[in-house]
Amino acid sequence: MGGGGIDIRVPIGLMFFIVGAIITGYGAVTNGDDMYAAHSLGINVNLWWGLCLILFALVMLALAWNAARKHKKEIFSSQ
Repeated sequence: MGGGGIDIRVPIGLMFFIVGAIITGYGAVTNGDDMYAAHSLGINVNLWWGLCLILFALVMLALAWNAARKHKKEIFSSQ
Protein backbone atom coordinates (compact mmCIF):
# COMPACT_ATOMS: atom_id res chain seq x y z
CA MET A 1 0.00 0.00 0.00
CA GLY A 2 0.98 3.63 -0.13
CA GLY A 3 2.53 5.61 2.67
CA GLY A 4 2.68 4.81 6.33
CA GLY A 5 -0.23 4.12 8.59
CA ILE A 6 -2.43 1.19 9.27
CA ASP A 7 -4.02 -0.88 6.54
CA ILE A 8 -7.78 -0.30 6.58
CA ARG A 9 -8.35 -4.07 6.41
CA VAL A 10 -7.02 -4.53 9.94
CA PRO A 11 -9.69 -2.50 11.80
CA ILE A 12 -12.39 -3.79 9.45
CA GLY A 13 -11.29 -7.36 10.10
CA LEU A 14 -11.16 -6.83 13.86
CA MET A 15 -14.61 -5.20 13.91
CA PHE A 16 -16.19 -8.01 11.89
CA PHE A 17 -14.44 -10.61 14.04
CA ILE A 18 -15.76 -9.12 17.28
CA VAL A 19 -19.33 -8.75 15.97
CA GLY A 20 -19.18 -12.23 14.44
CA ALA A 21 -17.95 -13.73 17.70
CA ILE A 22 -20.79 -12.08 19.62
CA ILE A 23 -23.44 -13.26 17.15
CA THR A 24 -21.92 -16.76 16.95
CA GLY A 25 -21.85 -16.98 20.74
CA TYR A 26 -25.49 -15.94 20.96
CA GLY A 27 -26.41 -18.46 18.27
CA ALA A 28 -24.54 -21.21 20.09
CA VAL A 29 -26.20 -20.43 23.42
CA THR A 30 -29.71 -20.29 21.90
CA ASN A 31 -29.22 -23.33 19.65
CA GLY A 32 -32.34 -25.51 19.62
CA ASP A 33 -34.60 -22.70 20.85
CA ASP A 34 -38.21 -22.61 19.64
CA MET A 35 -37.76 -19.13 18.12
CA TYR A 36 -35.78 -20.63 15.23
CA ALA A 37 -38.59 -23.03 14.35
CA ALA A 38 -41.12 -20.20 14.38
CA HIS A 39 -39.17 -17.49 12.54
CA SER A 40 -36.43 -18.96 10.36
CA LEU A 41 -37.53 -22.41 9.17
CA GLY A 42 -35.55 -24.08 11.94
CA ILE A 43 -32.22 -22.57 10.82
CA ASN A 44 -30.04 -20.99 13.50
CA VAL A 45 -29.44 -17.79 11.54
CA ASN A 46 -27.40 -16.15 14.29
CA LEU A 47 -24.92 -19.02 14.36
CA TRP A 48 -24.49 -19.21 10.59
CA TRP A 49 -24.24 -15.46 9.99
CA GLY A 50 -21.82 -15.12 12.89
CA LEU A 51 -19.62 -17.75 11.29
CA CYS A 52 -19.85 -15.92 7.94
CA LEU A 53 -18.76 -12.68 9.61
CA ILE A 54 -15.82 -14.44 11.26
CA LEU A 55 -14.81 -15.94 7.92
CA PHE A 56 -14.96 -12.50 6.26
CA ALA A 57 -12.89 -11.05 9.11
CA LEU A 58 -10.24 -13.73 8.72
CA VAL A 59 -10.04 -13.03 4.97
CA MET A 60 -9.59 -9.29 5.65
CA LEU A 61 -6.88 -9.94 8.23
CA ALA A 62 -5.11 -12.42 5.93
CA LEU A 63 -5.12 -9.89 3.08
CA ALA A 64 -3.74 -7.19 5.38
CA TRP A 65 -1.05 -9.54 6.68
CA ASN A 66 -0.10 -10.56 3.14
CA ALA A 67 0.10 -6.92 1.99
CA ALA A 68 2.29 -6.00 4.97
CA ARG A 69 4.57 -8.96 4.31
CA LYS A 70 4.86 -8.03 0.62
CA HIS A 71 5.55 -4.40 1.49
CA LYS A 72 8.27 -5.39 3.96
CA LYS A 73 9.82 -7.70 1.36
CA GLU A 74 9.90 -4.85 -1.20
CA ILE A 75 11.59 -2.53 1.27
CA PHE A 76 14.35 -5.02 2.09
CA SER A 77 14.92 -5.99 -1.55
CA SER A 78 15.35 -2.35 -2.65
CA GLN A 79 18.18 -1.67 -0.19
